[in-house]
Amino acid sequence: MPAKQVLPGRRPPAEKAARATKDAKAKPPRAPRAARAPKEARAGRPLGRGRSTARTGRSAGGGPLAGLRRTQQQLRRAWDRPLTAYYLIFGSSLLITVLGLVMVYSASMIKALQLGLGDAYFFKKQFLAALIGTGLLLIASRMPVKLHRALSYPVLTGTLFLMALVQVPGIGVSINGNQNWISLGGPFMLQPSEFGKLALILWGADLLARKGDKDLLSQWKHLLVPLVPVTFLLLGLIMLGGDMGTAMILGAILFGLLWLAGAPTRMFAGVLAFAGVLVALLIKTSPHRMDRLACIGATEPGRNDLCWQAVHGIYALASGGWFGSGLGASVEKWGQLPEAHTDFIFAITGEELGLAGTLSVLALFAALGYAGIRVAGRTEDPFVRYAAGGVTTWITAQAVINIGAVLGLLPIAGVPLPLFSYGGSALLPTMFAVGLLIAFAREEPAARAALAMRRPKNGRPRTGQRWKSMRRRVKKRPSGER
Repeated sequence: MPAKQVLPGRRPPAEKAARATKDAKAKPPRAPRAARAPKEARAGRPLGRGRSTARTGRSAGGGPLAGLRRTQQQLRRAWDRPLTAYYLIFGSSLLITVLGLVMVYSASMIKALQLGLGDAYFFKKQFLAALIGTGLLLIASRMPVKLHRALSYPVLTGTLFLMALVQVPGIGVSINGNQNWISLGGPFMLQPSEFGKLALILWGADLLARKGDKDLLSQWKHLLVPLVPVTFLLLGLIMLGGDMGTAMILGAILFGLLWLAGAPTRMFAGVLAFAGVLVALLIKTSPHRMDRLACIGATEPGRNDLCWQAVHGIYALASGGWFGSGLGASVEKWGQLPEAHTDFIFAITGEELGLAGTLSVLALFAALGYAGIRVAGRTEDPFVRYAAGGVTTWITAQAVINIGAVLGLLPIAGVPLPLFSYGGSALLPTMFAVGLLIAFAREEPAARAALAMRRPKNGRPRTGQRWKSMRRRVKKRPSGER
C-alpha cells in the first residue's frame, strides 16, 4: 500500500504530536476559563455594560451625563465637609450685613436730608453699630460653651431689669406709639426687648440641657416650668409697650425650644392653640391691629390711606423689574414709602436691585438657616442643639415675618429684617447670636480636627514635611526615620 502523501507546507502527524508534547512541557498549564480575567478587564475596559456603552458612543468616562454625575458628587463631597457650616454662617452673615449697610445708606439718605441732617447720618450710626457688633461676634465665636452657659442667667436678669425700666415714666421713650425704648443720651436709643430674644435662647437652652441631663424632660411639668412662665413674663413686659411684632418672635423661639426638647404632639398643639387664641384676642381688641390685618393683599391705599405703606411697598417691588433701577435711583423713598430704611428696606432693595437682588437676599438667609439647622442636628451637646436651634428659629422667623409683610402676605408687624435693616438695638444681639452659631460650628469634632490641621505650629504651617540643613525636603515618618 503506498505511503500517505504529505502535502507541501504541512507537518506529518508524528512530527506534530512530538511538537505538541514539547510545547506542553515548556509552557505552564493555562488557568481554567472561570478563573481567567474577563476580556474587558484585560483590555482595560469597564466590566458589564462597558462594551454596550462603547458601541453607542457613551463610555463610562465621558458624555454629559457622566460629567453631571461627577459634578454632583464633587458638590456633595464639598457640602458634607466638616467646615461647610462654619463657612456658610460666616460668609452669609457677612454678606447680609455688608449689603444691608449699602441699602441703609441708599434708602435713608432722602429721609436724613428731609430732617436737616447729612445724607450719611443713618448710615454712620448703622456702621458704628456694625463695628461694635463685629466685636461682639468675634468675642462670642471665641468663647467656650461653658462660658456661654454661665452668661445665661446674668443676661436674662439684666434684660428683665431693662425691660422693666422702659415702663417707668421719664425713662422709657415712646416711638410710633410703642414704648419700648430707653434713651442713652443724644441720638442713641436702646430697645431692651431685642436683647430679650438672646436672653430667652441662652437661658432656655441651659435650662433644658440641665433638665435633660437628669432625664426630667419626659415629664410635662419640668418641660413647661419654668420655661413657659418666664417667657410669658417677657411677653407681658413687651406687650405693655405695644410691640406685638417682637412678642411674635419670642413666641416662635419658645415653640422652637419646645420642639427641639421633644415636646409631645398634644402638649405642643395645646400650647400653640393657647397662643393662637391669645393672639386673636389681642388683635380683635385693637383697632390698629385690625387695620393692619385688613391690609393683607391690598392693592389700593383704601379708606383714609390705611394701607398706604403696604401698597407702596408692592409698588416699589413691582417697579424694580429683573435687575432694578440702580442703587440710589429709588422713587418710593422720596417720601412715598414710610420706614423705607427700617421695616420696608426689602422693598427698596427690590426697586433698586430688582428680582435678582431680592432673590440674592433670600438665598443668603436660606444658607444661614440651613447652616444653623446643620449645626443643631450634628452636635451631641444638648445645650448647643437648643441654642443653635433657637438662634436659627429667631433669625428665620423674623426674616419671614418682615419679608411676608413687604410682599403683602402677612400683616405689618414692625420688625426689622435681621442684619439688614437699620437699627443698632436689633443688630447688636443678632450679631452676637451669629457669633454663637460660629462658635458651635467650630466645636464640632470634625470641624475642630480640620481647624487644628490648618493651625500653624511654632509659626510654621503643618504641611507634613520639614526642612533639613541639606536644603532638601524630607517627609516625616511615624518612627522619626528618614
